Amino acid sequence: MTDTQNLTLVQAVRDGLHSELRADDDVVVMGQDVGKNGGVFRATEGLYDEFGGDRVIDTPLAESGIIGTAVGMASMGMLPVPEIQFSGFMYPGFDQIVSHMSRFRTRSRGRFTLPMTLRAPYGGGIRAPEHHSESKEAFYAHEAGLKVVVPSTPYEAKGLLAASIRDPDPVIFLEPKLIYRAFREQVPEEPYTVPIGEAATRREGDDVAVFTYGAMTRPTLEAAETLGEEGIECEVVDLRTVSPLDREAIVEAFEKTGRAVVVHEAPKTGGLAGEITAILQEEALLYQEAPIGRVTGFDVPYPLYALEDYYLPSAARIEEGILKAVEF
Repeated sequence: MTDTQNLTLVQAVRDGLHSELRADDDVVVMGQDVGKNGGVFRATEGLYDEFGGDRVIDTPLAESGIIGTAVGMASMGMLPVPEIQFSGFMYPGFDQIVSHMSRFRTRSRGRFTLPMTLRAPYGGGIRAPEHHSESKEAFYAHEAGLKVVVPSTPYEAKGLLAASIRDPDPVIFLEPKLIYRAFREQVPEEPYTVPIGEAATRREGDDVAVFTYGAMTRPTLEAAETLGEEGIECEVVDLRTVSPLDREAIVEAFEKTGRAVVVHEAPKTGGLAGEITAILQEEALLYQEAPIGRVTGFDVPYPLYALEDYYLPSAARIEEGILKAVEF
């Protein structure tokens, strides 16, 4: 029987990093304050003491330098895991991401891959200042050559992180900090992987398919349970990876129900909900029984404290979106 630990999501991230550092000497963790300080959220706590400053590297506060250095390391066969303290701080390194990180395999005609995993806490809900709460996963999903992963549970955080580090191509690994310490789950002590690009059905239902990921998975399930008591059965699909999307799972759930709602905290315009809607229109139009709903953040800069709870999709707002689709 496999031994397990009762971990929060951030602890599972730390456990995943520890397992991969121990398993492969080419794995290197790097970023601002990831070493002696253990990271702003303590996701790398203790790793510096065990693996030393050559493998858990405190870098200057220079996002472009952090990502660019990792690109160079990965091009030479290392497995760097750079951390940016908040995803809203990735913008100074955006040129490295879109001009180099995403293009290396194509530029070298397959001679070089770039096995690096760029980690960042992302999303809102923790009363942080400006640039700390963005949900811009669509930026990176739009860039060919990148994989974009967003875990929603501790078990999957560890398994998806291991799969990302072992992947031959670059991965943007976005960690929803709202649920870093929101709940615990049994996580195997031994290393394991969760496949990139495969969605997971969190709840079975025949009336409407609800697609979501990351921190929005919990309020979506809460809404689904409430509606279930009223006789409306929701099929809740956690995408887990937003690039590549699991098109087969998305279409299958829609064909089963004929109705769909997409939930994410990113702004509506240009968000992943639009892409999922397009997939369903292209591949399953004849199954459609109602307009596809979108329950998302608003098309405004992420608000500060007083309006934060209003901006994020709540269980009540998700219920309203689901009912609109079901009652059409």
